[in-house]
Amino acid sequence: MSDFDPMSNSAGKARDALLFALGDSDSDVDVVARIGRVCVELLPVDGVSVSLMTGTDQREILYASDEVVARIEAVQFSLGEGPCFEAFETRRPVLITDLRGATIPAWPMFATEMAGQPVGAIFAFPLISGAISLGAMDLYREHTGWLSTADIAIALQAVDIVTIAVLDLQSNSSDTPWWTALPTHRAQVDQAIGMLIAAFRISAPHALARLRGYAFATGRLVDEIADDLVARRLAPADLDQP
Repeated sequence: MSDFDPMSNSAGKARDALLFALGDSDSDVDVVARIGRVCVELLPVDGVSVSLMTGTDQREILYASDEVVARIEAVQFSLGEGPCFEAFETRRPVLITDLRGATIPAWPMFATEMAGQPVGAIFAFPLISGAISLGAMDLYREHTGWLSTADIAIALQAVDIVTIAVLDLQSNSSDTPWWTALPTHRAQVDQAIGMLIAAFRISAPHALARLRGYAFATGRLVDEIADDLVARRLAPADLDQP
């Protein structure tokens, strides 16, 4: 018999807990938050996040359970690399059991930035529906080690439910981009990109690249640089003088 029997009591209880989380939800966004909280309860992880994206330049955090995983997401967006981007691009789970000890050619800068954070292992699962990639769910824990076969099965069930919720958001967004229906965490970044486009007459991808370059050169996050630009603590011209 395999390590995980889908008809076992533990599997049934996990499924019941995930389905119970769907009850009394006010919106699809609330469903994602409820599923995220259940994942932390059911799995040997300390936090979870769900990000929706169309690539490294358009990304929105739908849910982050704590400050550590929010930091993980912010660093990934600042660098344009990390486990969630790899899961999104490859459409396969990314399971890193020892983040501090691993050599990861795909995202070395992210691994370096995480060295001082309480993150021993990180697991990213893509949100996919057919040929469409929607985003990723990241799970982290302070200690190193594998997820068991049963744990991975539970995570995949959660991913399926989150994917359905995202698809429902997409279907209800008419002709507008579906992520505009979400609580916006990147409004400051978008405004800062607009300021750089106006100041330098460059494209949006080039403006984001300037933000990321300045953030990397100064050891800060893109979100922090964007906040300073919007608040006029930095001028666009300052980004050429790190």
